[in-house]
Amino acid sequence: GAEGSTLMSYFSKNQIQALKPKITFSTLRDLQCPVLQSNELQGKPEESCSTEELFEWLGAVLSQVTLDNKSSSFLSTYCCPQPNTVVEKAFLCTITGFIIPEKIIQLLEQLCCYFGEPKLAYWLTLTVHGFADSPVSWRESEHGFHKGGENLYNFVIFRNLDYWLQMAVGTNDDCPP
Repeated sequence: GAEGSTLMSYFSKNQIQALKPKITFSTLRDLQCPVLQSNELQGKPEESCSTEELFEWLGAVLSQVTLDNKSSSFLSTYCCPQPNTVVEKAFLCTITGFIIPEKIIQLLEQLCCYFGEPKLAYWLTLTVHGFADSPVSWRESEHGFHKGGENLYNFVIFRNLDYWLQMAVGTNDDCPP
């Protein structure tokens, strides 16, 4: 109505425009991936990795850290947790921008449909980062920000549709629900 047109004229008059999320795709080749079992959150020696090991590994992969543990590397000597397997191809899709919760739920549902057809993957993951300088973190709680502004959650979805939900918040934030 009239309020909408007033708002639109304000945006155009002040050269404010809507930005679409930026989407990038990449293929990771010969990637060492941790072995996971949906019913083993703590992992089992020589059988599966824990949720904490996976979370650390995901951070390294998303930060494009090499996982070969070479002593000549000045950046990192991190290596994939044991046990692990080498995956010939892994796909990474990054969406950067403001995404409403309904779209995240829709994306999560689409990812669950991935296992509807026979696939080679045993699990997949969806990580959602909040903005570090967001005014709120979880629910209506004010977002504390001193150094990192951590505010994220991660779904690990398994072939049998079991899932893990991992959440991280900064030291000045309340725990999520």
